[in-house]
Amino acid sequence: MQQKLFDTNGLTSGFRDPSFAKNKTLPLHRWVPWVAGFSSEFVDDCLDKYLPSTQKDNIWVLDPFAGVGTTLVEAYTHGLNVIGFEINPYAVLAARSKLEATKLSRNRLEQCIVGFERFMERNCRTSGTTRNEPRSQPPNGFTGRTQLFSPRVQRKILFVLDFISSITDSRIRELFRLALGSVMIGMSNYSYEPSLSRRSAVGKPNVEDAPVGHVLAGKLRLMMEDVEWLKKRMRAIGRKPQAEVIGSSFFTAREAVGRSGFIDLVVTSPPYLNNYHYPRNTRPQLHWLGLSSGPGYNGAGEEQSFGKFWQTVRNLPPVSLSFHFPSLEAVIGSIRRRNAEKGSYGGSGWANYVATYFNDTYRFCQVLASLLRPKGVAVIVLGNSVIQGVEVRTDYYFGKIAEMCGLSFEETILLRKKRTGTSIIQSSVRVDKAARKTVLYESGIILRK
Repeated sequence: MQQKLFDTNGLTSGFRDPSFAKNKTLPLHRWVPWVAGFSSEFVDDCLDKYLPSTQKDNIWVLDPFAGVGTTLVEAYTHGLNVIGFEINPYAVLAARSKLEATKLSRNRLEQCIVGFERFMERNCRTSGTTRNEPRSQPPNGFTGRTQLFSPRVQRKILFVLDFISSITDSRIRELFRLALGSVMIGMSNYSYEPSLSRRSAVGKPNVEDAPVGHVLAGKLRLMMEDVEWLKKRMRAIGRKPQAEVIGSSFFTAREAVGRSGFIDLVVTSPPYLNNYHYPRNTRPQLHWLGLSSGPGYNGAGEEQSFGKFWQTVRNLPPVSLSFHFPSLEAVIGSIRRRNAEKGSYGGSGWANYVATYFNDTYRFCQVLASLLRPKGVAVIVLGNSVIQGVEVRTDYYFGKIAEMCGLSFEETILLRKKRTGTSIIQSSVRVDKAARKTVLYESGIILRK
């Protein structure tokens, strides 16, 4: 098994920077900011390296953790059939809206945007003897130490929801919802740091007022430009690939797609072993767009999350691996013995989390092996972790588990020698002197059927 280094001046690995940052200026990809995504350039490199240049009509690309659709959109705009799985309803909304954008009518969308601007101007006036009030109400489920929107902003947001509910064209309505979701945090009393945080907690003033209608109309016009770009792109390709985004866990894939052995390439990035709470970042969108109801993270698919979360497994009886892997069992045992006096907050709880994560890895690899076509390739982007002061080489263990499930672990490619996330190492709960020297990196493992 080879390991290649990421070289920013030449990329000996043949892959460009996987960071999502560059997507912020690209058509379709710029619609929604996403903390856990990777770059369209990286996906392009995977397509070039692992797929034949002909017979695109029968090529299928899969992303089991589709997010907002970076892999799916790139493959689709190369004329390839795509299928993705995603448990977060807001991300599903984003991915589907991008892939169905060619079905939008520019004239109807433009008319709707103009109508929206007039509606907001008429209803959000601050002067005059009469004052209209919105029909929509704030959702009951979103709670926090700080109100999401200041009163002036909230009133305008509720009028936006009134207008969206009046749109009869379902695709345009969904595009409006997505546009609102993409800009709403910038007008709220929260911000991405990169996780969702209260502005006051990071020394920023609350947003007392904002030009909500103007901001949203600007976003929609940018999206309209990208819709036209996509239509031109697909006309140039000369074919309409198949595309599907399934709003459920990849563990349901065999039942959901009803066939096996048809995937040529997988490009994906599972949740890292870092207890990052993905649903938290989209809680405002889930509640305010009507994608979730009730308190907390209901509707965000938290219970279906790959690897779960430490908070959900820490108080369980000791969790063991569901398969035989002595060296990994030794690592989990080492973690379990750490900080025993802290109870479930010490090694016991964290060992449960690690074991659960790799049990899900085993299940994932079994499903993956059944869907890949013979000689099909999977590119899995992962990072190592430090748990209770113990380094866990997630990429290595992931590859070895894949071998147990009938796949070939071809190579590991080091994509970034150092990534953000040092707080995981420096946390007083998880640290010892040796672990302070551990560097968090990001790599891609290459699996083949």
